[in-house]
Amino acid sequence: MQKKHQKTLALIFKQPTSANINWKDIEALLVVLGAEISEREGSRIGVRLFGDRRVFHRPHPSPKTDKGAVASIRGWFKNNGVKP
Repeated sequence: MQKKHQKTLALIFKQPTSANINWKDIEALLVVLGAEISEREGSRIGVRLFGDRRVFHRPHPSPKTDKGAVASIRGWFKNNGVKP
């Protein structure tokens, strides 16, 4: 995993939850972890990872991910043994 992805992973696990993470960085991290990403309706994407399927909303007009989405991803990672 490249340093940039490690930094994104650390930001996802940072407490208090950060609302300053670019969605494209999270999406790139998901791909590095082996996720299959599919386009859905509107600004939604489907993510298949860890034998699970999740749907996320790409933020707009700001590229920053909200705290709720970051917390959700952090919990998903914790449940599947992903750590910074």
